[in-house]
Amino acid sequence: MTTHGNDSTRVSDFLLNCFVRSPSWQLWLSLPLSLLFLLAMGANVILLITIRLEVSLHQPMYYLLSIVSLLDIVVCLTVIPKVLAIFWFDLKSISFYAFFFQMYIMNCFLSMESCTFMVMAYDRYICHPLKYPSIITDQFVVKAAVFILARNALLTVSIPILSARLHYCGRNVIENCICANMSVSRLSCDDVTINRLLQFAGGWTLLGSDLILIFLSYTLILRAVLRLKAEGAVAKALSTCGSHFILILFFSTILLVFVLTHVVNKKVSPNVPVLLNVLHHVIPAALNPIVYGVRTQEVKQGIQRLLKKGW
Repeated sequence: MTTHGNDSTRVSDFLLNCFVRSPSWQLWLSLPLSLLFLLAMGANVILLITIRLEVSLHQPMYYLLSIVSLLDIVVCLTVIPKVLAIFWFDLKSISFYAFFFQMYIMNCFLSMESCTFMVMAYDRYICHPLKYPSIITDQFVVKAAVFILARNALLTVSIPILSARLHYCGRNVIENCICANMSVSRLSCDDVTINRLLQFAGGWTLLGSDLILIFLSYTLILRAVLRLKAEGAVAKALSTCGSHFILILFFSTILLVFVLTHVVNKKVSPNVPVLLNVLHHVIPAALNPIVYGVRTQEVKQGIQRLLKKGW
């Protein structure tokens, strides 16, 4: 739908047109996507309830894990129900302001999650283990949460604001399943160079810097682990840290989406960045509580105790 002004046509809503060149993708993606969504919601809710009710889990490490679960829930609820509504009911329309609100929530909360991973990586590597209780305290978690919120809420707000101020001249069909800045900016009849540069620079500055610091932290952990002489300690540490780091690398596939969109867009099928975008919003959310939570002995025992009590 469009509204007519004096000399231009303004867009009042957008149509999210997924997988235009391969409509069959919607059919075979809908079932696994819905199952992943249910898994993500269920696993994160169970993890939050367990941490809330189990006094033994009232520790800084598990508070950080709770932040990750909350962020995963918000991101999933913001993105996946709309994608499934498009797949199942062909509900492609989304209002102008809802579009840019979803864009802000995605950019902000994904950056917040990346920043939380960085703090958790620091939590796992403390140069002086004996000083850990005095460094990683409840006050540390509060300060970290304020930093995570302030940094990402402020640094991601400019992108949806700039995109919302563009003129779209009546074009409102977006070839994407989600409210992505790069997709909508292609419809604008204005110069979007600043908009795209800001998106590219912001993504690499926020997510890229977090990934570098995470990689540095896990490199230091690996170096310390290789010095261990206890039997089985190295294998156990490598298994735990390896699964964490692989999951973080998958979370960082959003950077790959940026590369595919900006650098090699003409050489890659347009469906590939769209698919990566959709999966990026649900697979990490489904795996995080399993890799970070259920594989942790204390969390596993807490869930078992709650199940025995019947909550």
